[in-house]
Amino acid sequence: MPDEPVLWHPRTRIVGATGTGKTALSLDLAEQLSASGRPAEIVNADAMQLYRGMDIGTAKLPVADRRGIPHHLFDVLDVTDDAAVAWYQDAARAAVRGIHARGADAVVVGGSGLYVSSLIYDFRFPPHDDELRATLEAELERSGPGVLYARLQQQDAGTAARVDPRNGRRIVRALEVLAQGEATHGAVLPDQPVLWHPRTRLVGVQVSREELVPRLDERVEQMWSDGLLAEVEGLRARGLERGTTARRAIGYAQALAQLAGEKSEAEAIAETQALTRRYARRQVSWFRRYAGIRWVDPGTPTARLAD
Repeated sequence: MPDEPVLWHPRTRIVGATGTGKTALSLDLAEQLSASGRPAEIVNADAMQLYRGMDIGTAKLPVADRRGIPHHLFDVLDVTDDAAVAWYQDAARAAVRGIHARGADAVVVGGSGLYVSSLIYDFRFPPHDDELRATLEAELERSGPGVLYARLQQQDAGTAARVDPRNGRRIVRALEVLAQGEATHGAVLPDQPVLWHPRTRLVGVQVSREELVPRLDERVEQMWSDGLLAEVEGLRARGLERGTTARRAIGYAQALAQLAGEKSEAEAIAETQALTRRYARRQVSWFRRYAGIRWVDPGTPTARLAD
């Protein structure tokens, strides 16, 4: 089962990582580059790892385990902040430019499809209307995503077909754009995406579904064993439940429900496992559409990726 891709340019390398050992690969690649005389720094492309304190549930690499390699765009948002992909595009490109200006390579790590695509492809996002968005988000809170999704189906059936009916945030954004008279980007890549840097090359790491599914299930169980519930309880005091993005993260939403007495631990874990498997499938579908991608096994020597 293919997971997130490894993408690179002769000076910008991007490694996707969700449950298949891509974080270790990114560190090995950065060290390989440095050994060959090209220093490397790592940039995050996982939406939830942008948040301070969301460590266990996102499998964020501890600072002590980063092998002295500079890391960027980890722990840059509070849990009450909105992780907007347009903001990320600007921040990530600024980080990459800064790394290149220092004469280093950028290894970008993460599996949030739209975030990765916003960095490597040259497309622009429709405008925002904060007041309209607040109105739509209030309706989402009152009625749930079903009503808004039905409206999106009426207004833009093509986009609705490509949006998860449970993803209220994505539905709200699509309706916000449509209400301003703009065409949505359909929550997908443009029909003929243009690379931000024309010499970018793309490599994906491939893991069989038979291997990946039990690994993901075990990973979720380990998160609870490692103290996810205590982590979420601490984040509640910092406003997690007021956030529009962080509180909906897979695992965090279920832990909040457990703390509220709405789910047992077994139910919270089982739901997180199911959602994680579904998310992995969506990642596979997303990255398979990247033209020219080269798929490799996770054990591919980094020397082959650094040439």
